[in-house]
Amino acid sequence: MPRASVRTTNNGIETVYEGVWLHEVLKKAGVPQGSDLRGKALASYVLAEAQDGYQVVFSLGELDPAFIDNEILPADTADGKPLSGAQGRFRLEAPKEKQGSRSVRMLPRLEVVQVRKSSS
Repeated sequence: MPRASVRTTNNGIETVYEGVWLHEVLKKAGVPQGSDLRGKALASYVLAEAQDGYQVVFSLGELDPAFIDNEILPADTADGKPLSGAQGRFRLEAPKEKQGSRSVRMLPRLEVVQVRKSSS
């Protein structure tokens, strides 16, 4: 899969993260994208959960480059070195967001979830 990188600045410290765009990972997993992303698929989201229980959500629409210009990167390296220790092996970076609240360190997995309508 094609590698990508993002440059972030946190407390004046610049870091270059590398990995594979999340939309590429989702495409490889068979998640609907582009013209196939409609109907029930638009009521789906990606749940990113850290080892410590921290969770964030991204809708499939906001992860699809055909819908929005957003870059979400599951990174496995920082400044050319593999992530490890307190960062975990993977870190989810959302560099275009104004706050870093949806960047997740210690990321063991991503889950695609479809919202279900209540029957009331």
